[in-house]
Amino acid sequence: MSKSLFITATNTNVGKTHTTLALIKALGERGIRPGVFKPIETGVTTQAPDASALLEASQHYNPNFRSMTTSDITAYTFSLPAAPFCADTEHTIEPHRIIERYQELLEMCDFLLVEGAGGVMVPITQTYLMAHLIKELNTHTLLVTPSRLGCINETLLSMMALRQFDISFEWCVNLYEDQASFATVTQPYYDALFPNWWDVKRGLEGYIERLLAP
Repeated sequence: MSKSLFITATNTNVGKTHTTLALIKALGERGIRPGVFKPIETGVTTQAPDASALLEASQHYNPNFRSMTTSDITAYTFSLPAAPFCADTEHTIEPHRIIERYQELLEMCDFLLVEGAGGVMVPITQTYLMAHLIKELNTHTLLVTPSRLGCINETLLSMMALRQFDISFEWCVNLYEDQASFATVTQPYYDALFPNWWDVKRGLEGYIERLLAP
């Protein structure tokens, strides 16, 4: 049976797509056929940029995805660059359609990577948050956090939200902002409280091994 992973983050523009692309490559190079699912993408004018990048990467390793278009690996796209609830001005989103598309794509790969939109508490509908979707999918979850000044607060709040929803997760730092100051401004706290924390560049291979372990 296929496995899956939900990639979420503390906010938008943190590095979900960057991390998912790295995961696709790592899985594919192990002979595992990766699949991709971007349930909702906003800010789409002509073609969904995140979904396009994910699809192209997965097609390199999974023949089942080579005939697909971005509309096949998304459930909803909207032109307004905003939270799904706000971007969906006609209130068309039906969560069950997202679940159905997830199940369809799961059958076409060995491992399905699901990339969320925005952060953990982003509203999909008025009463249905990204955390609700993660919980309903009941899959592994990876929280991607930034390295900029202020990221400790964002990271802890996102962790609290995931725990409030009783979602099991692992987390990592996408170390690309404030790299020169990260070691003194942020890392001491992570070292003290989370000695096993890792960043995408250095810790992804080990994470993949844990993820694939029986």
